[in-house]
Amino acid sequence: MTYTRNTEEEKKQRLFIEALKKTTAERTEASGRRPTYHIMTMGCQMNARDSEKLSGILTEIGAEETESENADILLFNTCTVRENANEKLYGHLGQVKRYKKANPDMLIGICGCMMQEKDEVLRIRQRYPFVDLVFGTHNFWKFPELLYASLTGRERVFDTAETPDQYADHMPVRRKYSFKSGVNIMYGCDNFCTYCIVPYVRGRERSREPEEIIDEIRALVNDGVKEVMLLGQNVNSYGKTLEIPVSFADLLRRVSRIPGLERVRFMTPHPKDLSDDLIRVIREEPKVCHHLHLPLQSGSTRLLKRMNRHYTKESYLDLVRRIREAVPDIGLTTDIIVGFPGETDEDFEDTLDVIRACRFQSAFTFIYSRRTGTPAASYEDQVPEDVTAERMKRLLALVSELAGSVADRGEGETAKVLVEGLNDHMPGWLTGRLGNNLMVHFEGDASLVGEIVDVELTESKGFYYMGRLKG
Repeated sequence: MTYTRNTEEEKKQRLFIEALKKTTAERTEASGRRPTYHIMTMGCQMNARDSEKLSGILTEIGAEETESENADILLFNTCTVRENANEKLYGHLGQVKRYKKANPDMLIGICGCMMQEKDEVLRIRQRYPFVDLVFGTHNFWKFPELLYASLTGRERVFDTAETPDQYADHMPVRRKYSFKSGVNIMYGCDNFCTYCIVPYVRGRERSREPEEIIDEIRALVNDGVKEVMLLGQNVNSYGKTLEIPVSFADLLRRVSRIPGLERVRFMTPHPKDLSDDLIRVIREEPKVCHHLHLPLQSGSTRLLKRMNRHYTKESYLDLVRRIREAVPDIGLTTDIIVGFPGETDEDFEDTLDVIRACRFQSAFTFIYSRRTGTPAASYEDQVPEDVTAERMKRLLALVSELAGSVADRGEGETAKVLVEGLNDHMPGWLTGRLGNNLMVHFEGDASLVGEIVDVELTESKGFYYMGRLKG
């Protein structure tokens, strides 16, 4: 799929940003204070990165961020992977309706994946008349224009494109962390797993040009970033849609050699096409973190075929074996779905077998969520809730048991830790992250936040360590 950068559209959106600055200044002068904004982010790291762009624009036009949903501009950046994500939004809308009633000038907007579902957009339009602005993932880059129309017009603004055929890169970014950042290397997904709605709401795969990515990361490094996370629904597919194809392994090599950058992560690879070349890059490039999130979803070959995952139990285990042979200290994490339609006791036991064999550092576990519009939603052999609940309980117990033993292996070692912030529960303590993605808590002062320091891992707590600052 061709996915073109529209520089003329970028210029147009920059004009709207300038117009919004004037509008914000007028509101500030009239009220005696700067307008406030709050963004509620739901879902994956792609959404989190998108919210940083929304925040960047709102900050540039003169609005001030607040932790309260009772803000002058309230945006919900939605997820729709599971049904409870949709219901979470509606729960919040029920709560913030009173804020709008008390402050009629408040702007409430909704964007993100959920707004690419026609039925949900119709529901918002008909049942939530206090929502002022709705836009989706395919025209996300039009936010300045849509925000201006919503703030200066008298009508609600609903703008959701059917397909993403272009993009603009005018958006300033306000990062949550000054020392690390996500970087989109591609958008969309071509895998069409039968349970997943992402290809329908994010569109088909489109890769950014490697030069654009490299330039963005260089600018981030110049701005103090030490660690980047390369983001894509399936990073292994990076480069296939480019005029001159580039493999993800090649891109990772180029990124790893950017001067001043200290750590590189990526998410998410797919087990079906993770190459030996990528494994070599993880082993050979010292800046690439030894952490790999490798979604399993199920250990049953029969169910994997039904999920349209394009690998088997045996091929997944062989992949993990090859990864561990090349990178013995790799931290492996995964995703697992419990209760996929047709899952039998034997299928579930296959999943437990894989977990025992792979000994994951941690696992994100999900009860299957029936998503309208996906093939699996029409399968008749849905698993009863009580059966799914019992299986989930067994799964969580096994994951917890094995994760603890995996973390125990690092106890007593000294490792590099990126200090991410002050510990929320222990005054005088810091929280940081190892290259394998495990957290470490240790005593220290705020001057170390954003630095990479040596920490002795004094005690394993299963999913994290207690440590002691060295030197």
